[in-house]
Amino acid sequence: MTDWLETCRAAAADVRGVLGELSSSAARSHVVGAGEGGDETTAIDAAAERVVVERLDSTGADFTLVSEELGIRPPRVETSPAVVVVDPIDGSINAKRGIPFFSLSIAVAEGPAMGDVVFGFVHDFGSGEEWTARRGEGAYLDGRRLEPVPPRERIEVLSLEATRTDLVARHAAALAPVAFRVRVMGSLALSLCHLAAGRVDAVCSLKPARSVDIAAAQLLVSELGLVAELCDGGPLAEAPLDLEGRSRIAAAATHTQYEQVASALR
Repeated sequence: MTDWLETCRAAAADVRGVLGELSSSAARSHVVGAGEGGDETTAIDAAAERVVVERLDSTGADFTLVSEELGIRPPRVETSPAVVVVDPIDGSINAKRGIPFFSLSIAVAEGPAMGDVVFGFVHDFGSGEEWTARRGEGAYLDGRRLEPVPPRERIEVLSLEATRTDLVARHAAALAPVAFRVRVMGSLALSLCHLAAGRVDAVCSLKPARSVDIAAAQLLVSELGLVAELCDGGPLAEAPLDLEGRSRIAAAATHTQYEQVASALR
């Protein structure tokens, strides 16, 4: 049986080695191709994905791989239900520019949908924090179980992600009555983890999120009893684990606060 936690920790160490080798912004930002997710593939994206996939394959486990650059790789055995969803660098613009807020995100699922995720791992390369969750067993920060934080009466801090200036301008007026302050940090996976720990009160993505961005972190949110759903149709649990961004996501401590954010986005 695969020890996914130790495998993910080893993968994080492998990526940290890549970051050391590609230490300058110019080296990290060099474009080497285009990923299956639709974005340019830079040297740091490609190198990080390579070492993570090599680490996952070293386990001998059979799974469908869903990864930011590589795309979807089928399992060796057609009947294998396992799916591993990888974003080697979530927050790649931060990583390229040396801003210490980006992560490795890995989710392991027993089927093809978000609700099938049973293990989530997010490693913050800036702080060194390790976020993990197992379905039905809780969420953890650096091995310490996270406990629910009582929700505030009003959203004080809202974390925005996927924040092109035109999208911020389009939604700012509607979000102003919903939240007192905003944070724009640059990694959707980490922002969802911070919600799980009560560091922010709500999170939303201003453009459609893909499974590689949220599959691992949404499990932490779920294990804390918080609310994360797709704003533009369909339950999050039914979202397929693929590379298409179909809907924006919002998350908050309560259903009421989730609806406030989701309604503002709509």
